[in-house]
Amino acid sequence: MLEEQVKAMLDELRPMLQQDGGDLEFVKMEGKVVTLKLVGHCGSCPYAMMTLKEGIESKLRTLDPELTVERAR
Repeated sequence: MLEEQVKAMLDELRPMLQQDGGDLEFVKMEGKVVTLKLVGHCGSCPYAMMTLKEGIESKLRTLDPELTVERAR
C-alpha cells in the first residue's frame, strides 16, 4: 500500500530533521496528497517550505511521481 511506503520513507528522513532540532508528523494522506506537520525547529524555520517541497516531496516522488506534500496548518 502506498501510504505504508510513504510512512516508511518518512521514518528514514526523520533523523535528518532531528539532527537540526526538528521533526515531522504524518497527519494524513488523501489520494496523492500527503499532509505533514513540521515540529520543533522545523516548525518555525524560514526554510520549512523548501524542506517540504525540495527535500521531502522530491524523495516521496521516487515512490510515485504524482505525490505532493502540503503543510498542516
